[in-house]
Amino acid sequence: MDFYDLDGLLTPDEIAIRKKARAFAEQEIIPLAAEYWAKAEFPTQIIPKLATLNWCGGSIQGYGCPGLSHVALGLIGMELARGDASISTFFAITSGLAMGSIALCGSEEQKARWLPPMARMEVIGAFGLTEPDVGSDASHITTIARKDGDAYILNGAKKWIGNATFADVTVIWAQDEQTGKVSGFLVEKDTPGFSATPMQDKISLRMLINAHIKLKNCRVPVANKLADAQSFKDTARVLRATRFGVAWEAIGHAVAAYDLALAYAKERQQFGRSIAQFQMIQDKLVRMLAEVETLKLMGWRLSKLADAGKLTEGQSSLAKVHCCRRAREVVALGRELMGGNGILLEHHMARHFVDMESIYTYEGTNEINTLIVGREITGLSAF
Repeated sequence: MDFYDLDGLLTPDEIAIRKKARAFAEQEIIPLAAEYWAKAEFPTQIIPKLATLNWCGGSIQGYGCPGLSHVALGLIGMELARGDASISTFFAITSGLAMGSIALCGSEEQKARWLPPMARMEVIGAFGLTEPDVGSDASHITTIARKDGDAYILNGAKKWIGNATFADVTVIWAQDEQTGKVSGFLVEKDTPGFSATPMQDKISLRMLINAHIKLKNCRVPVANKLADAQSFKDTARVLRATRFGVAWEAIGHAVAAYDLALAYAKERQQFGRSIAQFQMIQDKLVRMLAEVETLKLMGWRLSKLADAGKLTEGQSSLAKVHCCRRAREVVALGRELMGGNGILLEHHMARHFVDMESIYTYEGTNEINTLIVGREITGLSAF
């Protein structure tokens, strides 16, 4: 459904990318999603298939990256999330957060070393910011980096770090003991003192493997310190550049919920006819459609601002807040429309219903992003 003709606002290349992403989700993600979601396992066999799409690295220019428009990047996020949130999040972590940290804060040598193999998805990345006792107050992380000759010694812990159990490199953000400022460090897999343990018993994003990370006298070469990560402001630059993508992922959930609900309503028979013929069902479908089309247009405008280099932190945060809030309502309506079948994995709505809870919370909670917008429009910080 493209009720307000979003395709009419897209370039031919962007339309082609959207269709390709939709086909990939239909053929490669949705058929395995319920099985792997139930097992709480990541389908690693999908990584080389994703790699063939040549989208990893998103809007990064050069270094073997595709240099996509932010509109195209958003459409990819939407369609992958329409398939499954764990896959879209996995892709966003390595392509956006990890590669984005290197692209925005790395030296030329670091970019040349890491970005080309990451763009080919031969090297998978992770992003370690959140800590067990430090979530939203990310500027006050407690992981410490101490300079020791030609290396830094890292000590601390991280939590909720997607991809970290199998990533080849994890961007670890730590307080530089010498400067007292937040810096970024590229910690390679199997570095002594680095351990990543899978988190258990999640009810959301079950295919995505989140990890507890422990850093105990973890020795990282000076060459692996991100050259231009001098303070938390640089960390925030990475988050600002990727947060708009989370808004698109939320849109993907809303699109999926609407598509599933509409198809179900046409097929489900009750009282001698399809439930799509009942007024209360049509009311739910129309409410869902209104949100879906509004959110897609907001995502498009947000991405056009990013392409023009005009996107502000507040604009990115407002989209994350609004799209996640409305998408959460859409998937709830979809679950409600399906009745008891809405909680069964076979109908797919249940995955989107619970996975949307993670999207609503990660990359800045609703409350934190709201305060970022409030600070921008009033000039006053309420943190």
